[in-house]
Amino acid sequence: MNADKFVPQHSHFDFAQCKSLSTQHSALSTQHSQLSTPNSALSTQHSQLSTPNSALSTQHSALFTFRPYQRKFARPLTTHHGVWEMREGIILRLVDEAGNVGWGEIAPISWFASETLEQALDFCRQLPKEITSETIFAIPDDLPACQFGFESAFEGVGSGKGGRMVKKSFPPHSPHSPHSPLSPHPLPIREKFWCSGLLAAGEVALQQWQKLWEEGYRTFKWKIGVDAIATELAIFDNLCRSLPASAKLRLDANGGLSYEEAELWLETCDKIQGEVTAEIEFLEQPLPVKDLAGMLELSKFYRTAIALDESVATLQQLLSCYQQGWRGIFVLKPGIIGSPSKLRQFCQQHKIDAVFSSVFETVIGRQAALKLAAELSRKNRAVGFGVDHFFAQAAATNPENLWNNL
Repeated sequence: MNADKFVPQHSHFDFAQCKSLSTQHSALSTQHSQLSTPNSALSTQHSQLSTPNSALSTQHSALFTFRPYQRKFARPLTTHHGVWEMREGIILRLVDEAGNVGWGEIAPISWFASETLEQALDFCRQLPKEITSETIFAIPDDLPACQFGFESAFEGVGSGKGGRMVKKSFPPHSPHSPHSPLSPHPLPIREKFWCSGLLAAGEVALQQWQKLWEEGYRTFKWKIGVDAIATELAIFDNLCRSLPASAKLRLDANGGLSYEEAELWLETCDKIQGEVTAEIEFLEQPLPVKDLAGMLELSKFYRTAIALDESVATLQQLLSCYQQGWRGIFVLKPGIIGSPSKLRQFCQQHKIDAVFSSVFETVIGRQAALKLAAELSRKNRAVGFGVDHFFAQAAATNPENLWNNL
């Protein structure tokens, strides 16, 4: 396997026609069921999310192959969870008897509550060469990245176009317009306007944002909770005072703050928001997953919004946090959250304020995730897919080329 053989070519995938997937998927789902039944167990709630009609499922089968991949970060990615040097995952390929090809990607992040890569590989290895859609929709919830990858591939086969959709027009200033990352052929700079560019932890962010700004990014996410809080607050002050007026900044603590530290960050954000022209959009996952009550409490006392990330990494966690009263921002990572059809159903039913975010996937997982973002985003927020600059080499933009170079 060649770890970095990602040959750039123009993608023929059309992100813009995401709306048609909703109609296509409705044929795979039963009627929406209510999740708000008083005192119901979480497991019961989760089972109420619709699954495909079994009679329909048995009518579809496809030949299945998979290939693991590795992609090295340009520099190790440092977060509160530790240091990450290599993105590893699995590319899936389904081919039906008519020759239609569906692509999927399994890109687990085990410290975000998904399965490990080895668990995903073991699952793929035990499958037969020909699998049915019934098998795909029966993947257990403890393999959420597998659920996402296989369902995405199945959607591509079902479209009859290998995942390609027909073009559709959107308003010129919509995030689904031809100049956004959700359109089939985005312009390089305008594409990044609708993405959040990820800034590395520490002082490097003070130079990094300027290059990303020149490339077209207007929203940035900076990793905090890595260095001493006094050091980070000083960098934060400098960063906020250097950002242009139209910039937005997101702070991502990855659950690495104490309650007192989170209070200090929120107080600082509220204060500096009155002194600078850039917008502090939200503080992402300030407290550990176990402390949802603390984040609910903090959200009542500060103007700066709080967003959940690690707390809603999987669909089961999303259901749990919603049941416990969270109505703020949800940062959703489609690549590890689980079943796309169940996620679609939940978002359509509850109309949550969702920000869709990358798991450092390849073009295959990115395309599938952005289809969901185009369909389910409600607040016109930048999607968190501005991460290509973290890799040593440019990614392939064509699924066939990616597959052939693994």
